[in-house]
Amino acid sequence: MNRYEIRRTLTAVFGTAIFAAGVNLFTVPIGLYSGGFVGISQIIRTVLVEYLHLNAGDFDIAGVVFWIINLPVLFMGYRVMGRVFMVKTILCVTTLTLFMSLIPIPKAPLIEEPLASCFIGGIVAGYGIGLVLKEGSSGGGLDIVGLYFAKKNKNSGVGRMSLIVNVGIYAVCAVMFNAEIVVYSVIYTVFYSMVIDKVHLQNINVQAVVITKKAADQIAGEVMKELGRGVTVWDARGAYTGEEEQILYVLLSKYEVGQLRRIVYGHNPEAFVIVEEGPDITGNFLKKL
Repeated sequence: MNRYEIRRTLTAVFGTAIFAAGVNLFTVPIGLYSGGFVGISQIIRTVLVEYLHLNAGDFDIAGVVFWIINLPVLFMGYRVMGRVFMVKTILCVTTLTLFMSLIPIPKAPLIEEPLASCFIGGIVAGYGIGLVLKEGSSGGGLDIVGLYFAKKNKNSGVGRMSLIVNVGIYAVCAVMFNAEIVVYSVIYTVFYSMVIDKVHLQNINVQAVVITKKAADQIAGEVMKELGRGVTVWDARGAYTGEEEQILYVLLSKYEVGQLRRIVYGHNPEAFVIVEEGPDITGNFLKKL
């Protein structure tokens, strides 16, 4: 793993700490529930502690439950998502488990007003998981499940899978708890999702054109190896200079543009890189988290 990937991985781990702080400090003290696998682990924790009277002291067992229910998902994702991505995801799931278990939950809410807690908790937790996604990793759970089924069925996807599971989670909350908890939990999830979308723009696809007079094969090879993206190469000639050139065309996500530029300018500092957002793509284009 090079220095650039190490920095991204450390940033993703930092993001898991921010997410856990947002959940433990602002939402758990007022009895709210997250969506996704975190919400499932919180419901299981409530059943174990309040109904089965399992006493774990100040240690929050929701983190451990989160890690356990992620195990089959991580195994499933490792087979289809790629080794580097899944290694980083396993690391982030593990650190998220540790932070959720070790960050102390206040005995009394830090903010008494539930709506303010939803707002601040959603911002903090959403920013944290947004960093994780931005740096090419994930917190496991529905992200992996959604992408797995999207690869198996083009009509499926992360958003649809998240919606189905979250509706189920809040339906369970409606049965187990009062309507107020469900309403505020949904409000928190809305704030949380909005912040993720602001931080994580991975679903914005771009097309990049690279014009270079040298090292076209090396650039193309490194792009395919590091980014996992296909490259189309044309031979060309400069109209003014008459010199031979190569044109490389790549479709990628917005967050991969920095890596692309680093690769290109590492081989040819004088190359042209032209990037345009929002191409309409149909066909076998690999969507990433």
